[in-house]
Amino acid sequence: MNGKEKRPVQKSRTKRGEGNPGSGPVGIIGGSGLYQMEGLTIEEERVVETPWGVSSDPYLIGKVGTLPVVFLSRHGKGHRYLPSEINYRANLAGLKSLGVSRVLSVSAVGSLKEEIAPGDMVLVDDFIDLTRQRPMSFYGNGAVGHTPYGRPVCSDLFEAFSGACEHLGLPTHRGGTYICMEGPAFSTRAESRLYRQWGADVIGMTNGTEARLAREIGLCYATLALATDYDCWHPDHDMVTVADVIRIMNQNVRRANTILLDALERIPSVRKCHCADAPKSALITDPARIPQKTREKLSFLGLEPNPS
Repeated sequence: MNGKEKRPVQKSRTKRGEGNPGSGPVGIIGGSGLYQMEGLTIEEERVVETPWGVSSDPYLIGKVGTLPVVFLSRHGKGHRYLPSEINYRANLAGLKSLGVSRVLSVSAVGSLKEEIAPGDMVLVDDFIDLTRQRPMSFYGNGAVGHTPYGRPVCSDLFEAFSGACEHLGLPTHRGGTYICMEGPAFSTRAESRLYRQWGADVIGMTNGTEARLAREIGLCYATLALATDYDCWHPDHDMVTVADVIRIMNQNVRRANTILLDALERIPSVRKCHCADAPKSALITDPARIPQKTREKLSFLGLEPNPS
């Protein structure tokens, strides 16, 4: 968001099923420290009612140049929600109802590798999800679905982020495994050392959940991970604190905005990936046996099964 922008902002509320699926904006989810976006001319703030509730914050709908964008603050303005309290399903369902098919995510992470220094960028290409207290699927309640998830990051968006970081000459690690922990406490030293033995590269508390749910509903998803600390494994660095995370994130907010602006221009106009195909073969329940309420939820996501 440009602080000098004087264009009036409309506020509205979208009820279930009243989205605009033909507009094709890119969704951007901002994490710790990134609660708005420079360069985004906001035309509307919208609350979307979904079958899973409402999102962490109103969606900021507007344009970056001529490109339509929908921005969402993951934790809400003022950072109000714990990682386990975020309504991930509502966040992503709302984005899809607004016509979003691609989601760029920005997130603070801890580094599990010596070579990934605080301030570096990591383009995540895989996840290990250790969360245990949050809903992990849009399926259930009479509808069983098993979504292919072997390559959890969209190749189109990964390359857009990669091209942007390379063009800007930023310290970037292309590829990396993200450990998604429950939180809200940071790791113990034993946990941090264990994750390093597993070969993981970074650790966070949100993106594993987002990526899995995005794939379930056919959204492209990619993460720009901003390393803020060495977690607690490094013998030459103090254990991570909130102050450390915020200090490094504040330093990187402008850098993250610059990367996003560049990456947006690099997203191909036609999807070359297979993310949209993921839901097509996921549902295995006999459509005739799916309860009406569950069918309505699937319909909101564009996943309503055809009668057998």
